[in-house]
Amino acid sequence: METRHCASREETKRFTTEELRNAFLIETLFKAESLNLTYTHEDRMLIGGAIPVREPLALIEPDIKTKGFFERREAGIINIGGPGIIKANGEPYHLEQKDCLYVGLGTEEVILSSADPANPARFYILSTLAHKVYPTVKIGINEAAPVHLGDEKNSNKRTIYKYIHAEGVQSSQLMMGMTLLAPNCMWNTMPAHIHDRRSEVYLYFDMEEDTRVFHFMGEPSETRHLILQNEQAVISPSWSIHSGIGTSNYTFIWAMAGENYTFNDMEHVAMSDLK
Repeated sequence: METRHCASREETKRFTTEELRNAFLIETLFKAESLNLTYTHEDRMLIGGAIPVREPLALIEPDIKTKGFFERREAGIINIGGPGIIKANGEPYHLEQKDCLYVGLGTEEVILSSADPANPARFYILSTLAHKVYPTVKIGINEAAPVHLGDEKNSNKRTIYKYIHAEGVQSSQLMMGMTLLAPNCMWNTMPAHIHDRRSEVYLYFDMEEDTRVFHFMGEPSETRHLILQNEQAVISPSWSIHSGIGTSNYTFIWAMAGENYTFNDMEHVAMSDLK
């Protein structure tokens, strides 16, 4: 497990490109037959990727110094690959592509596997601290509440699917969903916003090998950018905007953790204030 410590807004202003990437970008999440985890001190989120091929993978991490992964945690797991199976305390949940499983506090065992080794599942994992037990629930993409936003004129026509949130599947603090951009639309989260009491993580995927996303971050008056490839994630502190534009359309998973559990808790930033 890799650990990322928090970087302040003041030191971020002085970062080189390499320092910025080392602080906020997770370049390698998915490796065959492997579970990869990154621990960020931004709201103590755990970000992971797993590709079980022929053998199942157990969701464990001894370095978090608890008796089990879910002793003090909850998680959302979204499959972005082939059909997969997650066993939570022995109960199997079948996840097709873009289906989600919420795993609640106190779950003793989580096993990840693929239905077809020739087309393995690719499980994206986002875990947060939890204070209350909520039941483990599967949410298919067809069950998630879609919100249609944007238009082609502004290159931001998109559909937001909310999986884990106050009006949907309940959690202690985790909110998680997915945004699909329409063809020929490349902008997300613009005009930008921040939410001072929550951190957020974006995973960009459904990208071709030679396409990129320019992810904008930083204070509104001190913006910076990161260039991301397919299946890379970026950590967004509470003081930072989080917006992007791609060389083609793409999909991204967003997940938030923090004090406030209101989806619409956003401080919108006027275009004239961005620098």
